[in-house]
Order: sequence, then structure tokens, then C-alpha cells
Amino acid sequence: MTDQRRADLCTDDAIARLVAIASDDDQAGLAEADTLIRAHPGDPRLHFLKGSLLAALTRYEAGEAAMAHAVQIAPEYEIARFQLGLLQLSSGKPAAAETSLAPLIALADDNPLKIFAEGLMLLMRDQLAAATDRLGDGIALNTDFPPLNRDMQMLIDETRAKLNEASGDEPLSPTQQLLQSFASRQTRH
Repeated sequence: MTDQRRADLCTDDAIARLVAIASDDDQAGLAEADTLIRAHPGDPRLHFLKGSLLAALTRYEAGEAAMAHAVQIAPEYEIARFQLGLLQLSSGKPAAAETSLAPLIALADDNPLKIFAEGLMLLMRDQLAAATDRLGDGIALNTDFPPLNRDMQMLIDETRAKLNEASGDEPLSPTQQLLQSFASRQTRH
């Protein structure tokens, strides 16, 4: 990390305060994120948190833009990259999601974000059974991001339910239907 990039970071206390505010009130959290971003425009954590808040408020396009900015600032910010890909996928943008998630495939084999990314890519290819297995493997390894485990378990449950349904002539692919359903229930990170 460069000295300039370090200088753009806000304090961990400010991040903790933002998270506390946001946990009580999304709108107040968004206002605090904007205040902190004005003071620390180069802090990718702030843009990621703002994107998460915007997505929680169903402002998906703005949330995607904020998360994409976080990844642009810090391409190695793995959780932001993963969440960006997940948001893009659940918003019906599989090509963008694949572009966002692809760098995570190069992570270590025991990194749960790599495994989750692989699971999402299998899901994009309508390989639903393999996707649920891979997402389950990621949950078994993931201790760093517990809320993500809940989201991935929800996605597994939705996928398994879809696999158990009789398929009819539906206008959306099973993956599209699944992701739309998942997006409506996704938790904030």
C-alpha cells in the first residue's frame, strides 16, 4: 500500500462508528458514509460500506457503482470484489459478475471467497447441483465473514428447492429465477 493510499484511509474507529450507525438506521449510515468519503475519498472500505447500504436500500445500481469504485481503488479488496460480483449476479448481470469474480479464482485453494466464487460461476452455468456443493464447501471453510455464510446457505436452500421443483416452460432460466428470489432476501454486509 502506498503512503498516499494510507493517508486516504479513515480510522478504524470511524469505520466502527459508521457500522454502528448503519446497523441502527440505513439512511443515517449512508449519510455518515458520505461524510467520511468526503474526508477520505481513497478509502475503499467506505465505498464498499456505502455500496452495501445502498444495496440494502434496494438502490442496486448505485450500490454496484460504489462497490465497483471500492474495487477500482483496491483491486485486492477480496470481500468487496466478491460482494460486487454477487450483487451483479443477483441483478441479472452475469457477464459483469464473472469479470468481477474471476480474479478470486487465483486465491489459495483454502480461501472461502475463491470457493464461493467458483460456486457462483457454476451457478451461472446452470450447474446447480455442483454449485450447491461448492458453496457448501465455502461455508465449511469460512470463519472470517459469518454473514456471508448465511447468504450462501440461503442461496443453497433456494437452489435445492429449484432442483426439486418440476421444471415447466418458464420465461427465465432456473438460475435467473433463483437469483431474483435470493436478491430479494439478501442480508447486508
